[in-house]
Amino acid sequence: MDYINAALLGVIEGITEFLPISSTGHLIIAEQWLGRRSDTFNIVIQAGAILAVTFIYWRRLLDLVLGWREPKNRRYAAKLIVAFLITAVLGLIVKKMGFTLPENATPIAWALVIGGIWMIVAEWLAAKKPPYTSITWLVAILVGIGQVVAGVFPGLSRSGTTIFVAMLAGTGSRAAATEFAFLVGIPTMYAASGYELLKTIKDGGAANEDWGALGVAFVVSTIVAFISVKWLLSFIQTNRFTVFAIYRIIIGIVLLGMVATNMMPNEQPDDAAAAPLRPAVTQ
Repeated sequence: MDYINAALLGVIEGITEFLPISSTGHLIIAEQWLGRRSDTFNIVIQAGAILAVTFIYWRRLLDLVLGWREPKNRRYAAKLIVAFLITAVLGLIVKKMGFTLPENATPIAWALVIGGIWMIVAEWLAAKKPPYTSITWLVAILVGIGQVVAGVFPGLSRSGTTIFVAMLAGTGSRAAATEFAFLVGIPTMYAASGYELLKTIKDGGAANEDWGALGVAFVVSTIVAFISVKWLLSFIQTNRFTVFAIYRIIIGIVLLGMVATNMMPNEQPDDAAAAPLRPAVTQ
């Protein structure tokens, strides 16, 4: 049964990591029924989703490396590096401040609802802009900041936040904004996952890990993420992100209703002295 639950968590991670619906939020909610997992587990299955996107963009990444002599490639790569460095620096500051993610559903539900409304408004505003495909320095800076903001508020979605920040900052093309957001996410999440994994191993947290279940979840996450992202890249060529915004609002309202009726198994009461917290990871 544990292997089935691990596989289900791998499916959830694979679907939600790069869709604008928040992987961290969905995993925290799912764990209330499928069992609380270690930080190592969540980090490793996240790496599976990142690996899938690396496979999808391997030609683009190779072009940037081998074609570094071309000015347009150097400029694009430099903007990716700037966005990553901003995220890394601000992320370390957040870590030093001791930020942790909540385990209860209420803040995630509100983030899903608010994020869904923000997506509808942002797409409406972005539609009024010319469909430029260029990535400006302002876009790079704001995307770097957006990744950290999404990490601080589980439920916002890293991919959704960065895509819409890019679109509102001048990249009117959904495809161009999505590509930049995903490419920035690759080094960002590899670095975050590596940092957390090394820290977990150093602290001895990996000693009691069920590596069999983790391996199943990793493989499932990689395969599902590959399919999910391939589908998304095709979907956004002719469709808006509205369907994801509506989904977020609906699921957020359902979660709030479940909390209000005490249907969430591990939800902490509002008057609890202190809700349990977990170390923050990217979403």
